[in-house]
Amino acid sequence: MNVTKPRRTRRTHSEEFKRSLIEACGEPGASVAGVALANGINANQLRRWMRERGIEPPALSCLPLRVAASEPMGGFVPVQLSPSLEAPIHLELRKGTATVTVNWPIASAAACGAWLREWLG
Repeated sequence: MNVTKPRRTRRTHSEEFKRSLIEACGEPGASVAGVALANGINANQLRRWMRERGIEPPALSCLPLRVAASEPMGGFVPVQLSPSLEAPIHLELRKGTATVTVNWPIASAAACGAWLREWLG
């Protein structure tokens, strides 16, 4: 039995392509890994091209995050909810063929939880 392995061909990229990717890495907010991934090459290859041209690849550390105190944080808005003591806890429970509907006063929610844990066993 003869097994023939397919021959791997080395990809070649033009100097213009390499320079365009290196320039893209210099853009604000761009990362070497992101540029490489978007163009179908390995990030280590792109870093090598940069070193070969005397360009030091950016450090692989995280940049410090600076947030001004006056900026809102991700659109989160805290909301105060007042508990309504009149609304009951409403549960519909099924176990096997049995169905149980429970309306429990919210003021004794802890007792409802204890009963539910015991019932579900």
